[in-house]
Amino acid sequence: MLRWPCVLLLAILVPASWREVRTGADQSLTPDRAAAVEDSVRAFTREVARGVTTDGPIAWSRFFENSPAFFMAVNGKMAFPSGAAAIAGIPNVAKIYKHIDLQWGDDLRVDVLTPALAGLATTYHETLTDAADHRIDADGFFTGIAEYRENRWQFRNAHWSQPVPSAPQ
Repeated sequence: MLRWPCVLLLAILVPASWREVRTGADQSLTPDRAAAVEDSVRAFTREVARGVTTDGPIAWSRFFENSPAFFMAVNGKMAFPSGAAAIAGIPNVAKIYKHIDLQWGDDLRVDVLTPALAGLATTYHETLTDAADHRIDADGFFTGIAEYRENRWQFRNAHWSQPVPSAPQ
């Protein structure tokens, strides 16, 4: 007999708590707030391109989140499985490439997920100059998640891909 009142109470309380959680999430990301987050992420991407172009590969250490959650893949293969691996590996990249000219495409898409998380995707063009002064041009597509933490945006994850050459007909 005691079971029915408990079931009835749960039937009333659970949907009410779901409604409260949904409403709270909706209020924290108003259209104006989402637009401000998008603008901030777009500014972050400009800062990344400027920093990498000005300071070289070592600048990536400022833009990658130094946490176990971070990872970076390149052309479908894991390049850095964590923030610590990225921070440790970036000096090696800087030995190989002394300069990078990074340009994002005009097609940048920003998907605001929360006030502190956004997905982004864009084409890119890089001109890399190696230690022997050889230039390498690379075009591709970039996707990532940016997270606002420690009072700044950082990449929580990143994936760089280049087009696969077409098979001969």
